[in-house]
Amino acid sequence: MLRHRILVVGVAAILLTGVAGVFGLRHGGGQVVDDGPAAAAAPADRLGAAITVAQQRLHTVPGDYVTWAELGSAYIEKARVSADPSYYPKAEGALRRSLQLRPHDNATALIGLGALANARHDFAHARDLAEQALDIDSYSADAYGVLADAHTQLGHPAAATEAVQHMLDLRPGLPAYARASYDLEQHGRLDEAAALMRRALDAAIDPADIAFCRYQLGELAWQQGRFDEASTEYRAGLDADASYLPLLDGQARLAAAEGRTSEAVTDYANLTARYPSPGYLIEYADLLTASGQPDQARAQLGLASAGLALFTANGGTDDLGAAQLALSENKPAQAVAAAKREWSRRHFADVADTLAWALHQAGSDREALTYAKRATSSGARSASYLFHLGSIEDSLGRTGDARRDLAAALALNPQFSPRYAPVAAAALARLGAR
Repeated sequence: MLRHRILVVGVAAILLTGVAGVFGLRHGGGQVVDDGPAAAAAPADRLGAAITVAQQRLHTVPGDYVTWAELGSAYIEKARVSADPSYYPKAEGALRRSLQLRPHDNATALIGLGALANARHDFAHARDLAEQALDIDSYSADAYGVLADAHTQLGHPAAATEAVQHMLDLRPGLPAYARASYDLEQHGRLDEAAALMRRALDAAIDPADIAFCRYQLGELAWQQGRFDEASTEYRAGLDADASYLPLLDGQARLAAAEGRTSEAVTDYANLTARYPSPGYLIEYADLLTASGQPDQARAQLGLASAGLALFTANGGTDDLGAAQLALSENKPAQAVAAAKREWSRRHFADVADTLAWALHQAGSDREALTYAKRATSSGARSASYLFHLGSIEDSLGRTGDARRDLAAALALNPQFSPRYAPVAAAALARLGAR
């Protein structure tokens, strides 16, 4: 009954505001966009002003524990919108100062620390902090948001859905609807996820919120190969807020899918110059590899490696990103090691899929098959997942299964990856499509 309740929550009480934090890490083009904003970005000037106001307030009233917590949360958002994890230690310092000033009954600081733990990919710690916050304030929608994010990434779908439902019950605004839509998406219910996001769009007023909703709708259309629809959503999002950079990633992927390679390369160059996240850089490198530009691809992978090192230096852990980088660099043994480390911490579908592909590239197809099936077991509809599963089955001589899953991948999105969609089509042709 819980899933059904998500679908019937009314929207009359929606209050749309800029969404901070990460409620889920989308995958596109076969790669996880680990730092790609999954929520509407607060305009930089507004965020900068909020930080300045908080700093001025604390200069005058250094014992204001609430403002310390607000400053810490603002630093987390600054790190997200700038792809600069050096703000994470500043955020931690401000949030811990809040806890020092009020060590008990300080749910706001615990929620901020939980959001920081999610941002650093320490999802188990984020879960624990959110639960501590809820022990103090069981009616905190923000705490349930942190908890939903953590359970999603830990691979606890039932717990994630429950946390999202609590958030919807307590405060049915855009943060809750975004998480509910993503929860449905994770179960393969893409049409329902889009319907929920469109209801949120109908109530959106702030340009950043409109851009966010349009991006999510574009991504859901992209996953199903509905390129015209995706293009319409991305353009509408940019019309609402041209500063929302994930929309540029969507347009770049569309350009590559439609054979406009030069345009796609230009779009990715522009995007990564403005937002140099490892996920976007790996996507860019894959496009360059597919278009016969290996030297330029290596340069982007070098930047991605530097970005991952910076993330780690500022308290983050991203073995999933490290595994994907190693795969793009054709280093399967390193990819397997990194993916197994990530799997030891969390059983999210993206991790299972990446581990499966790494094992396949390393020649361990029987072991790979277990994880490839795990990735698809939740019902998530992903052309990349299906391609990886079909390729592994092909290597194991399971011709019928391989034919079925490769065909399903291309039916879902025939241009899911500039690098691997042609590989899938060639394999299916060799196997004989039925």
